[in-house]
Amino acid sequence: MSHREREVIGVDDRVSPGRAIPLGIQHMMSMFGSTVLVPVLTGLDPNVAIMCSGIGTICYLLVTGNKIPSYLGSSFAFISPILAVGATQGLDAAMSGVIVAGAVFLAVAGIIKLVGTGWLDRLLPSVLVASVMVVIGVGLSATAANMAFMGTDASGASVFSPQGAMVAAITLLAAVIFSGRGGIIGTVPVLLAIIVGYVIAVAFGMVNFEPVLQAAWIGLPNVSFPKFDVGAIALVAPVAVVTVIEHIGHLLAVGEIVDKDYRPLLPRSLAGDGLSTIISGFLGGPPTTTYAENIGVMSVTRVYSTQIFWYAGGFALIVGGLCPKLAALINSIPSPVMGGVCLLLFGLIASNGLRMLVSNGVDFDVNRNLMIASVVIILGVGMETSGIAIPLGDYTLPGMATSTLVGIILNLVLPQEKKAEVEQASE
Repeated sequence: MSHREREVIGVDDRVSPGRAIPLGIQHMMSMFGSTVLVPVLTGLDPNVAIMCSGIGTICYLLVTGNKIPSYLGSSFAFISPILAVGATQGLDAAMSGVIVAGAVFLAVAGIIKLVGTGWLDRLLPSVLVASVMVVIGVGLSATAANMAFMGTDASGASVFSPQGAMVAAITLLAAVIFSGRGGIIGTVPVLLAIIVGYVIAVAFGMVNFEPVLQAAWIGLPNVSFPKFDVGAIALVAPVAVVTVIEHIGHLLAVGEIVDKDYRPLLPRSLAGDGLSTIISGFLGGPPTTTYAENIGVMSVTRVYSTQIFWYAGGFALIVGGLCPKLAALINSIPSPVMGGVCLLLFGLIASNGLRMLVSNGVDFDVNRNLMIASVVIILGVGMETSGIAIPLGDYTLPGMATSTLVGIILNLVLPQEKKAEVEQASE
């Protein structure tokens, strides 16, 4: 066993508070940018979103029996319908749709509990799951690259930023160096890299401290309550069907990284996400979903303990719910810093998909495997990086969900090749 392998901290393992605190902060920092972006784009309160992500993560851990290491942050899939409802009926009406979306998750969880999860093996073979993992990671590459390299000029147009690119490069290099070290440094490389990047960004004058200075040390977020509206529910809630597909993809990705079969726990996992979304809707926060950023953190650190996610959820609850100054401080981290880190995190998710293809012995001499992987990866990555989503009435089907559905169809319709044909092809 190598030195690196000995540093793995398993799902059920526990570490001292002295180690758990920085590990928890690392997960909170990794999800922060995306979780805040959703309320910023939709007009919801960012601090409520942070608080709800903490509450939601704790609820998820409770519902799943503390068996699945995952962090729940704001879902991007609901941005368009929330904007549409907010512009006509108001955001409080949109929250009723969020609550019912959570109920859809609970209903799907109940159905899967009744019918079992055996169908997952038939619908989602290793070649498809691994390909979806590649789509999750590489599909986010455009987001990471934009954060790392692009800024805005005086007119507000998006332009290449040499200064931002330099900060991103230093942050990425720091993360790579720290992740290769042993001991506690090797378990918090993302946090240390963010700190290094932040210091460099401050030296370059890229950090605006004004919102931090103006924010109060102690204060409650602007919690709002829903107004139930049938039209809003009809527009927002059905998006949950798409996010169920994404949830399954994330759950299987987590299982592959931590080397556990989470298929039997799918009903609990969906129920945890549903309950989290319902609570968020009642408090005026966006719907929640499992986060790829935190999957990437687990991959680079090899720290899988659910204990760490309790700390991360607790910190988010405190930062978003009680301490606006800390929220403003974290929010002051420039995009290139997080972009540099995300280039590594998203790449690791994709790399784990490639590793799954190898470890499961997926044979690309078999034509159906080649077809499934090729179509799923190119379709999913192409749509995700181009920002393309298929319109379905009032809804859209994003790249990951589209490629997964196409992969499922291909897996069902492509004939299984006979053993003799496979052996002949491999000769």
